[in-house]
Amino acid sequence: MEYTTLGTSGIEVSRICLGCMSFGDPEWREWVRGESFGHELVERARELGINFFDTANMYSLGESERILGDALEGHREESVIATKVFFPMREEDPNSGGLSRKTIEQELENSLDRLGVDTVDLYQTHRWDYDTPIETTLGALDDAVRRGQVRHVGASSMWAHQLAAALGTSDQEGLERFATMQNHYNLVYREEERETLPLCQREGIGVIPWSPMARGYLTRPHEEFEATTRGESDDYAHEHPYADNGGREINERVAELAADHGASMAQIALAWLLHKEWVDAPIIGASKIEHLEDAVEALEIDLSDRDMEYLEEPYGPVPVSGHE
Repeated sequence: MEYTTLGTSGIEVSRICLGCMSFGDPEWREWVRGESFGHELVERARELGINFFDTANMYSLGESERILGDALEGHREESVIATKVFFPMREEDPNSGGLSRKTIEQELENSLDRLGVDTVDLYQTHRWDYDTPIETTLGALDDAVRRGQVRHVGASSMWAHQLAAALGTSDQEGLERFATMQNHYNLVYREEERETLPLCQREGIGVIPWSPMARGYLTRPHEEFEATTRGESDDYAHEHPYADNGGREINERVAELAADHGASMAQIALAWLLHKEWVDAPIIGASKIEHLEDAVEALEIDLSDRDMEYLEEPYGPVPVSGHE
């Protein structure tokens, strides 16, 4: 395993972050696996040297956090735990979602309880809240840091002008700054390269991309993707423009380079991300233990400049996706 500093936080994290959306309650999403798998996956991640785990309160409506906390019992101090807040947790409670002070304070307490910790290492806003002033959100997050419930705060999936406004507000008001950006970024979705990633690089913000495999689209030839359980049931995979404007050709080139390198398509897609200087740790979700093992082996793949250019060349602009 390789390690890196998460932005300017000083925290050392594994170059691979285990995303915990894949385990929890199968009734929440058809492709989600249960508690025993979650324990096995976390244990194997630790054996592989992974110390960075990302979840969210809305993943299986809290079950992912609970399982992660249980799986890390006895190892929580040596782990870097990240979770998120924004999406509604209870239909009957309008204040169970959003980024108001009330929501942040009550949902943070719930997350800490499920995770079995007094302090979470990274607490992230899951999306931008258009109904709450950013100074209110940042004030609540700053107070959580001062109370010792949160060590660092992060953001996820927003426009560059929103991130810039948040950073400016933090600087002006003396509030805790966003230390990380968890954004949508992979070989077939590179719109973040236009503004958000350069801004993160300039401001020293750690980048931990979600969906590095394009929700499975980059793990197999595009004609086979539809035949998978996730390809059939994951509506979100079809809402993103992965196959558009060069996406299919990129998929084919990933398959070609995978054959050349004696690697899987997933490993080539992940190796591409790991070669991008503004990426700290891609977030890897795994529905099988071997998927995680393959991801770790991608650290050993050396892509040449020519390989990188070959993979990137077909890409064309697509609609921004993932901010909603």
